[in-house]
Amino acid sequence: MKKLLVNARYFSAPLLILGALFGVLTGGPWVWTGVVLLGVAIIIDTLVTRATPGAGFDEEGNTYAIVPLQNGMMYGMLAIFILLQIALGWRISQYMDAVPITDATLLGLAIQNGITGSQLIGAVLSTGIFAGIGIIYGHELAHTKGFSFAIARWMMALSGKAHFCYAHVYNHHLELGHQDDPATAPRGRSLFAHYPLSGIGQSKFLFLMEKRRLERLDVPFISWKNRWLRGYAMSLPTVFLFWFAGGWIGIACLATVWLIANFELEALNYLEHYGLIREKGQPIDYRHSWDNSTAFTSWFFIEIGRQADHHDRGETHYWELDEVGAPDCGRGYFTLFALALMPTIWHKFINKKLNEWDEDMASEGELKIASAMNEQAGYS
Repeated sequence: MKKLLVNARYFSAPLLILGALFGVLTGGPWVWTGVVLLGVAIIIDTLVTRATPGAGFDEEGNTYAIVPLQNGMMYGMLAIFILLQIALGWRISQYMDAVPITDATLLGLAIQNGITGSQLIGAVLSTGIFAGIGIIYGHELAHTKGFSFAIARWMMALSGKAHFCYAHVYNHHLELGHQDDPATAPRGRSLFAHYPLSGIGQSKFLFLMEKRRLERLDVPFISWKNRWLRGYAMSLPTVFLFWFAGGWIGIACLATVWLIANFELEALNYLEHYGLIREKGQPIDYRHSWDNSTAFTSWFFIEIGRQADHHDRGETHYWELDEVGAPDCGRGYFTLFALALMPTIWHKFINKKLNEWDEDMASEGELKIASAMNEQAGYS
């Protein structure tokens, strides 16, 4: 029974994603399901602050996770996210064709045929919110090789972010806590400012990496061997789908979905390492990540909050990660995300945590950097 429960908890995100897909397919007021579920998740995450351990191991040292089940869930999510985009494309085409609002059935499911303008907005927002959740699976699989890495690239390409897989592994994991890592937010920066800076910085990293690599191979930059260009080409099927569904309105809907999904990606980057400092060339330690082990965040985000252990053992599967004594904000990602949307409140909250980090964990060199950053950020 314990093994079953341990594995079942990691299906909370897939169930909510399927709920958002159900809402888009059903139509009517149900298209707002994804938006409502986000609000419910924030409430649950705020109320449930109890920490929980990772999946853990039995007395013989075997993980409680059912590995084929967890891997199958991750691989299967690629198909679910594709279906979510197809469902939204179908709704956009109905809107463009002014399909009359009528009752109908789809695969035995009672649905509303046709969609109004306000309902289309709900469908786009719901799709964007839960397309962004695909990031947690793309992130996990990006730390693998071969087939799994290819799945990660395709999953991130659905949000126009295939470059993330290389930038995350070869830039963020080597440079975190330093200004050479665009995904680490320095003290004083808001989430809204971090969003474009981090996204552009990661894309620039792979651009330059491929430029140097192809020069060594004596291969032209404009080449199918260019993984930066190939990553953006992987997003073209999605672009064509939405163009076919609704022309420029379809592209505007896709742009909104990508805007929301990528905002969620950069929000995770923001929350995982905000304000933490590492001197260039010094080892990455547990103290350079904010851990998050609250129950709902751990289960929903498949242990992505165990950042310190993850950065220490990058290729370790999420079900093997656990508490390692890293700094912890004490609140889940949904709660912290809501706080980060209000920069004044966020900075007041996180400043106290950073003061504790400076006093208890920072090295002498990091304290010097922190002093300068605090002055620039206006932190006391």
